[in-house]
Amino acid sequence: MGSLTFDNDHENNSHFVTNPLDPKEFRRQGHLIIDFIADYYENIERYQVLSQVEPNYLRSLLPESAPFSPESIETILQDVQKYIIPGITHWQSPNYFAYFPSSGSTAGFLGEMLSTGFNVVGSIGCHHLLQLN
Repeated sequence: MGSLTFDNDHENNSHFVTNPLDPKEFRRQGHLIIDFIADYYENIERYQVLSQVEPNYLRSLLPESAPFSPESIETILQDVQKYIIPGITHWQSPNYFAYFPSSGSTAGFLGEMLSTGFNVVGSIGCHHLLQLN
């Protein structure tokens, strides 16, 4: 795989933006992802439990280098549906009767999303929330 090259003129290059989504676009894409995951859980019993692909099957589908411009969230979710979902073991499936119990839940996912949204380093800066008077 190749690597991206950047010239040093940071001020004139939009690819150095640290938060590329304004709140409206963040909300739109977030709703698409939530809908995607909700649809996945709603239909999870329809998937074959175990991976349906050969090892390394994605390798031949990957480009030589990372893209310079981002793809749309719609394209990304289509790729996940087409290429990733067939290659994973569906641990949450009600048809999965193996060695380990289900390790997550939709409620847990929402809690994780809320926690991640704040991007707080819990060991630094939050200690005052736990102080007792």
